[in-house]
Parts: sequence; structure tokens; C-alpha cells
Amino acid sequence: MSALFPDRVKLVEVGPRDGLQNEPGRVETATKIEFIQRLAETGLPVIEATSFVSPRWVPQLADAEAVYAGVQRQPGVRYPVLVPNQAGLERALAAGVADIAVFTGVTETFCQKNIHCSVAESLDRYQPVIAKAREKRLGVRAYLSCVLGCPYEGPVAARQVARLARWFADLGVDEISLGDTIGIGTPLQAQQLLAAVAEEIPLARLAVHFHDTYGQALANIFACLELGVSVIDSAVAGLGGCPYAKGATGNVATEDVVYMLEGMGIETGVDLKKLIEVGNYICQTLTRENQSRVGRARISRLKQIT
Repeated sequence: MSALFPDRVKLVEVGPRDGLQNEPGRVETATKIEFIQRLAETGLPVIEATSFVSPRWVPQLADAEAVYAGVQRQPGVRYPVLVPNQAGLERALAAGVADIAVFTGVTETFCQKNIHCSVAESLDRYQPVIAKAREKRLGVRAYLSCVLGCPYEGPVAARQVARLARWFADLGVDEISLGDTIGIGTPLQAQQLLAAVAEEIPLARLAVHFHDTYGQALANIFACLELGVSVIDSAVAGLGGCPYAKGATGNVATEDVVYMLEGMGIETGVDLKKLIEVGNYICQTLTRENQSRVGRARISRLKQIT
């Protein structure tokens, strides 16, 4: 099998939403806004800003309107928000968003635990949401969670993922992100899944979203790059986790992804030095350890020099 590495990759930074939603302590609204502003200055083309979900379920993102209103949008940067239902869409529209994302679990148990309905019910819920978003000319993305394994049901069949991806594509969703929510996948599994879904959906409309629970995220991304995938989700400093998947650690660190891509000669348009500084900033602010190996290595080297 010959590698079809892309010349350029679009990075989707999910740190402000997927990264912060599971933080144990309250993150100030001003910190979230400053975080997003700093990320935009690195050259990242897409920064998922927040989620218009009920504060009852995700209290950490209860300030969605204030965060979105406070961000000074940079030219050429998109700031999508997650919406769980029609009510979330209405809030997002009122806030003036230009891009939304919807999400569902691939398995019944995860779907029930996460969004409190069956997979079929979630699709029924999203059909009018997507239709209205398209009517309003918003960009629409869909996340599929647990594509390589479920914390409750175990292995997931690739055809199951492909069927759901096809459903979203038929509704006109622009991009579908395949999420290894519990970080259980390995490179060959990731390739096989991507190949199966790509038989239903053009590869250009697919993104990959790996958590690094078992340390396989970069290897999985490389494996998917071999097939030509050109959209990668990540979170600066490896922020994140999933409140409905115990033991799942953070997303693959954006710094580590950029470092690998630069070493492969693949363009991202992202300034790695500035990105490392943002990762260091948010970790110091949250008083947490930076999970980016590249970030830690560069910071350690600077300390030795100074």
C-alpha cells in the first residue's frame, strides 16, 4: 500500500470546548476568551469555541454566550460551536454563530449516557437542526463518538460507523469527524475504519479525532495520513477527556501533531513556537500538567538555556 500523504493539513483545535468541558474547577470566562484569542494568533484555521449545551449537563460551559460574544474574531479563522438540539441551535443563532457541530454516539449505551437518548432518537433530533442550519447557511460538522470502541459495549463494527456517517452526509453535513473517544484504537484499526467510511463518504469530508489514552494517537494519525486524510482534530497541551467515558484521557496534543507534520513536510500554517506558548499559558492558568511532549521538551530546553 503506497502512502498518499497530503501536502497540507487543516487542524481543528478543540481545546476551548472539548478540552475545557471536563475541567474539575471553574474556568473563568475571561480566561476562555483569552485562550481562544491566543490560539487564533498561532495561525490555527478552526477553533471550536464553546458548546450551547444545557448548563445542567455541562456546567463548565454555562457561559457559552459570554464567551462567544467576547471573542474578537480573526480574519480567516472559523469558530464553530457545539449544539446538542434545537434549543442549542436557537441559542447559537441568537449569538450570531457561523458554524455549528452536532454529535452522536455510535453505540446505544454511550448515546444514552452522553445525550440521554437512543442513536435513532439522536438522529431524529438532529434532522431539523441540520436543516435549519443549512437554511441559515451555517457551516455544519458532525462528530461520531466511540468509533473504534465503546467503554460500555466494547468493539464497534466499521459498517456501523459508515452507516451513521452516510446519514449525516446525505443531510448535507460539510465534515464528519471520526472520534476515538476512549483512545483505544491502534494504527491498523484506524486505517481499516477510515477506509471503510471512505467507501461511503469522500475522504475530503472526513476528519479524525484521537484521544491519547493508550499513547496511540500520533501513530493512528500517521496511519490515517497514509490514506490521505487531511483534517485532524487536536487540543493544545493535550487538554480534554470525556465525562461519560471513565478513564479516557485528553485529546492528542496540537503541539505534538504540528511537530510531526512539520517533520513530514506537511504544511499546517501554524506557528509551533506560539502554539507551545499558548499551551504553557493555559496549563499555568489551570494549574495542571502540560500533556504535550513537544511542549514539555521545548519548555525544559528553554529553562536549561536560561
